[in-house]
Amino acid sequence: MSFMAVTQMLLEGFYSTVLIFVITLVCAAPLGLVVSFGSMSRFRPLKWLTKTFVWIIRGTPLMLQVIMIFYVPGLLFDSPSQSRLTAVLIAFIINYSAYFSEIYRSGIEGVPRGQYEAGQVLGMTKSQIFFKVILLQVIKRIVPPMSNEIITLVKDTSLARIISFGEIIMAAESIVRTKGLVWPLFYTGVFYLLFCGILTLLFGYIERRLSYFRV
Repeated sequence: MSFMAVTQMLLEGFYSTVLIFVITLVCAAPLGLVVSFGSMSRFRPLKWLTKTFVWIIRGTPLMLQVIMIFYVPGLLFDSPSQSRLTAVLIAFIINYSAYFSEIYRSGIEGVPRGQYEAGQVLGMTKSQIFFKVILLQVIKRIVPPMSNEIITLVKDTSLARIISFGEIIMAAESIVRTKGLVWPLFYTGVFYLLFCGILTLLFGYIERRLSYFRV
């Protein structure tokens, strides 16, 4: 196998990995906020339903969730299995929305009650208090844990191979197994290091930009 052919296979795996990462992040981030509001709801049935959902998702392995979403619907309803990419995305979005929701919830509930009261004393409306006083404090609090989860998401994309979806590690493994070449594994490691390194620098920059706002 030529160098160009190997590189092409790795690039295809790279594209799949980035696709999973981007779609999961774009969908799970807002969905997690919705789930967090459910967890903080004063309507008890909704609150306990949401908390049970989060408990189940956080308490079971992502690998198991991918397998179940891919195989179980077809087995239960005797229908063709959905596409591998669809199963992976559904599992990842559900899983990470649960984790993100807890980060959002802790950030919102971590803002001292006095901040709300101070805004009311100044004659601010509830929306003004939230957007001008609370929101920046919430963002400041959640950036470190969110950055950690997002970097973890980069590496968790490798779990897609459990249902034979061709992400970058599966592509490298296939080359090693069939062609006896080792260097694609090192290229894969470099890809993850660079990807996570760029995200680390990005979130470090965001934290520095928010450092003036201390609570």
